[in-house]
Amino acid sequence: MTDALPSSTVRIGAGAGYSGDRIEPAVELAEHGELDYLVFECLAERTIALAQQLRQADPSHGYDPLLDARMRAVLPTAQRRGVRIISNMGAANPRAAARRTAQIARELGLPALRIAAVSGDDVLAQVRASGLRFEESGQPVAAFDDRLVAANAYLGAQPIVDALAAGADVVLTGRVADPALFLAPLIHRFGWSMDDWDRLGQGTVVGHLLECAGQITGGYFADPGVKDIPDLARLGFPIGEVSADGTVVICKVAHAGGRVSEATCKEQLLYEIHDPARYLQPDVSADFSDVRVATLAPDRVRVTGGRGRARPDTLKVSVAYRDGFMGEGQISYAGPNAVARAELAREIVRERLALTGVETSELRFDLIGVDALHGPARARESGAHPYEVRLRVAGRTATQAEAIRIGNEVETLYTNGPAGGGGASKQTRAIVAVQSVLLPRSAVQPRFEMVTLDDAAGEA
Repeated sequence: MTDALPSSTVRIGAGAGYSGDRIEPAVELAEHGELDYLVFECLAERTIALAQQLRQADPSHGYDPLLDARMRAVLPTAQRRGVRIISNMGAANPRAAARRTAQIARELGLPALRIAAVSGDDVLAQVRASGLRFEESGQPVAAFDDRLVAANAYLGAQPIVDALAAGADVVLTGRVADPALFLAPLIHRFGWSMDDWDRLGQGTVVGHLLECAGQITGGYFADPGVKDIPDLARLGFPIGEVSADGTVVICKVAHAGGRVSEATCKEQLLYEIHDPARYLQPDVSADFSDVRVATLAPDRVRVTGGRGRARPDTLKVSVAYRDGFMGEGQISYAGPNAVARAELAREIVRERLALTGVETSELRFDLIGVDALHGPARARESGAHPYEVRLRVAGRTATQAEAIRIGNEVETLYTNGPAGGGGASKQTRAIVAVQSVLLPRSAVQPRFEMVTLDDAAGEA
């Protein structure tokens, strides 16, 4: 599945926008998208923190839970059609993900597959020794030392580029900046210099547009009667047709559901952007302020104008740490006077938690459907009196035992009033919180290694 001679256009498909995303649209892209590359973006801050915990429990795990299903679904078609795969499904354990992919390839009868694992993002040791403070709170990282779970730096495109140059058909990474997954094949195919800031800036535009998959084909955009999108149940994921200067045409498979329009592209362009003139990435400080979006044809939108300046001297590091436990309980009320009964239930639980001495550092009471999102003041303004409402009580505690007591108090409303409560549920979970630090580049050493079928056989 290695690249042929450089072509004037590279076609990149977005196979996932988050860890639990649908698999069928990626299969559709592999089969009908005429792709050069298929990219699965599956990693978020909390996702990798939880993966680190799984790896600590079992060193052979810690990669994306849907890795097996995705690889079994797309590898045969990808090899047959010459589609190379790039993904951060390696999560906390790229080597294990690569070994597992090699095993799957062997089981599928694909012996020629070459698989690379990108590592170097795990910088917990460097962060522990850094003396840094969290960017968000200003607290010293050292104060959290006994609670630290993971620290992962946002790597850039270079190790992926190196793996592609070495002939990798599949590249699996851990924490890499999302746009870098898409930028890397452009650098590789077109031979862009790593200090060609304007091309890297436009390539980052490409990656940012594609990274959330179905959002740009109308999924997150859709609002019935306001912004209607056809056939959302069969939503297709996007393709970027990228030219050597970085110009991209966003499109989709013709028969797939959804829509690509100037509006869907503009909304995605602004998604999670703080300063469009200074979008800091490990490869470039991208400038989106002069980006232009133009319709070429139905479901074909051209995007140009991304620029860039020199990359930052530091890399963002996502630091996860244990931060207590959450206890939660929910119960529903319906019919006449439902809101009043739910309000009474709320006050009963509030008083019970105080009477029984449950210790919480945070405690929240929500009437879902009434005030859960915008608070009691907005609920009073609306004057709405829904026919059904669900009470949710959630609290943060220092221990699991205290957290369990919160859900228990909600459950006791079944028999201890008010009338008509039903569908009670309760849960507790450990809280993994995330803050960030900025680590000097010199402290991070990205690298890749090839994993062969023989390696996988040895691990089996």
